[in-house]
Amino acid sequence: MQIPHFPEANHPLVKSLFHHSDQELLTLFHRHPDCGKYFTAIFCRYSPIVYTLIQHSARSPVQADYLFAVTWRHIYYELGGLDSSSSKPGNDNLTMQNWLINMTAYCINETELPPTEAIHYSLQATSPPLWCYVEQALDQLLPILRLIVLMAQTFHWSETRIAAYLQAEGEAITPDEVANFLQAGYRMLEEKLPTDVRAIYLGENLLSPGVT
Repeated sequence: MQIPHFPEANHPLVKSLFHHSDQELLTLFHRHPDCGKYFTAIFCRYSPIVYTLIQHSARSPVQADYLFAVTWRHIYYELGGLDSSSSKPGNDNLTMQNWLINMTAYCINETELPPTEAIHYSLQATSPPLWCYVEQALDQLLPILRLIVLMAQTFHWSETRIAAYLQAEGEAITPDEVANFLQAGYRMLEEKLPTDVRAIYLGENLLSPGVT
């Protein structure tokens, strides 16, 4: 399996951070939780190592891509509690690279991979950092909006099928209303993504100097 290339590594916002040390990136990640570029820079720096470790433990490329994304999601949430001093030079046992290898090994051993046909994730369509921030934004949506968006995007259900499912669950909702909810959900989801994440992954122009 070939190690995938991630276009976000060439985005100016990410490239501008390549000179930072691991410790500096981790400190910036902690200080600016409303920015996504610091985690993305860490991802771009270490994704080849993580993918190399993972590709030998999965039975298929689809499972490898899914485990890769799940591993980076785990890393994203664990980074929030990681002491930035762990990546200081000279601390050989606690470098960022060693920590990431340990996190990857944990995920390889603890993640129960679903069958290939049950995996709906596509690495080409959604890079792991974007997945992390979209999932975080989804958690902020109203439950009904989140459910409708997930059914449409994950299972590719039509408005009619989503309405039928919700009606069976006791929700009085029409396909037209589902369509309206979907548009509202997509709009709110995009608004809740960090500005720099929208710039890196959705091609938006940055207007705020605070995220340059």
